[in-house]
Amino acid sequence: MAQSQEMLQSRNAAVRRSANTKFFIFVAVSGLLCFAAAAVALYLVLRPHELRIAVGPAGSDDVKIIQAMSQTFARERSHVRLSPVITDGATESIAMLRQAKIDLAVARGDLDMPADAQSVAILRKNVVVLWAPSGAKGSKKASRIKDLAGLAGHKVAIIGRTQANVKLLHLILSESGIAPEKVAITQFATSEIAEMARDQSVDAFMAVGPLDSKITADAISATARSRGEPKFLGIDVADALVQKHPLYEAAEIPGSTFNSSPARPDEKVETVSLNHLIVARKSASEETIGAFTRQLFADRQALLKEVPGVATIEKPNTDKDAAIPAHRGAAAYIDGTERTFLERYSDYMWGALLLLSGLGSAGAWLRSYFKRDEKANNSSLRDRLRAMIPQARQSTSLEELDRMQAEVDEILDDTLVCYDDGAIDEGDLSAFGLLLEQFHRAVADRKATINHPASELTRLRAR
Repeated sequence: MAQSQEMLQSRNAAVRRSANTKFFIFVAVSGLLCFAAAAVALYLVLRPHELRIAVGPAGSDDVKIIQAMSQTFARERSHVRLSPVITDGATESIAMLRQAKIDLAVARGDLDMPADAQSVAILRKNVVVLWAPSGAKGSKKASRIKDLAGLAGHKVAIIGRTQANVKLLHLILSESGIAPEKVAITQFATSEIAEMARDQSVDAFMAVGPLDSKITADAISATARSRGEPKFLGIDVADALVQKHPLYEAAEIPGSTFNSSPARPDEKVETVSLNHLIVARKSASEETIGAFTRQLFADRQALLKEVPGVATIEKPNTDKDAAIPAHRGAAAYIDGTERTFLERYSDYMWGALLLLSGLGSAGAWLRSYFKRDEKANNSSLRDRLRAMIPQARQSTSLEELDRMQAEVDEILDDTLVCYDDGAIDEGDLSAFGLLLEQFHRAVADRKATINHPASELTRLRAR
């Protein structure tokens, strides 16, 4: 009997150690996985997002502005960082955006944009400046060009090699009723202004740039010195052109914009303007673009100290019918509809709670599964206790009853350990308690009978 009890206790202890080891391994692995998932999620949320932005050509004002932004964002440890990609010009920048090689691009709005291109910020507004020289003093050749209609049959020099300027001049001529083929066009690089001013075959000039453009002001001064004071040509059809081509806007050049003495121009001049933009594809992250837009306008004052051209940066048009609609991230910042942290990540939080709940349920099931052998052993012990009750009632020896009581004590200890380990529940413990009570009554009655047989005999006769 004692040997079998020892074997049973040894087997139960081994089963309990095995179950506890398995459950500990499960808890440890689950904890490590949860910690790793939380660490990865925290890293993804807090890490800086790097946006590659295409801008060019090298040495241009656009490149200087973007490089200043990149340095400022890095210095202030902003959530979004910029990585400039220098290109040969806006055309190449847009091509890279179309091929998804970069995240942002700097380009004028009338270029051939990808169908899903959307504006993030207006870097500046470029205006069209057209003028004709009045003729140098003492020269017999005086300009006969007084307005746009006078360009027919003459030659116009355009500053800049981009074909977008040629296209724009053709639109202006067509809207003014002038056949584009009747106007000869030649182009000069921004570094060839002096040569352009001396070219006597040129009858008029065109520049496209911001009102404070040094290139435009230098070109007007150069032509004034070589060919006489300029006659600025107003674009009277600006409103009609804008109606047909929404990428452009009607604008005015205020008097004395390019020089105050003498005034150039001497009064305001009607013209058209176009936006020079920072654009992104529609698929770009709303949160990332929104963060970039917020940082850009928050740091604009700091950028002004380094690059004065930043003062021209504007917020894009958030109207849904805009020619180039604003990216939803930029629009959310501008309209004040940005989602809060909880709104952005509430779905992930609920998912994490559901996952933890599922892991808890899985843990409870696995714990029950790992404890199944321990529970089965305890069930066998309970069956043993049930079988000992009639044995106790028939026992004729106090020593035997004491041995049975000792065995039941061992069973009780094992049952309590099983309950603490979670191998059995309260229902099992209650059932064991009923059997234990019955056993103790049986032992007590049997000991009373053995110790006082005469009283027991009297009791039986009384029945």
